Amino acid sequence: MTCKKYEIEINTLKNFYEIYCKGKHDYAEHKKYNLEYKDEKFTLDLNICKECQENIEYSFDRLQTCPHEIKPRCRTCPSPCYDKPQWKHTAKVMKYSGVRLGLIQAKQKIKNLFS
Repeated sequence: MTCKKYEIEINTLKNFYEIYCKGKHDYAEHKKYNLEYKDEKFTLDLNICKECQENIEYSFDRLQTCPHEIKPRCRTCPSPCYDKPQWKHTAKVMKYSGVRLGLIQAKQKIKNLFS
């Protein structure tokens, strides 16, 4: 996978986990992640709870070890690297956050129509 694709993937995980954690958990703390992929460095600032930190760190580890040059969607991957319980949890996070992101975008479009 290219470094640009990796950056898109980690930012997607960041956005989805922050939305999920804000909606589902009471306490979030600031955490800075310094990640490296193919000799390129990436920095992410996240505001999520400890449980979500553990889950996103697992996802970052899996993403860094993805063997595919052109990364497929995890649900259609021929050789999944997630453990089944972790995959189910991450899918739940993505579904929850994806719905909210869609609603936020729709709300913004409606606001733009009337302003």
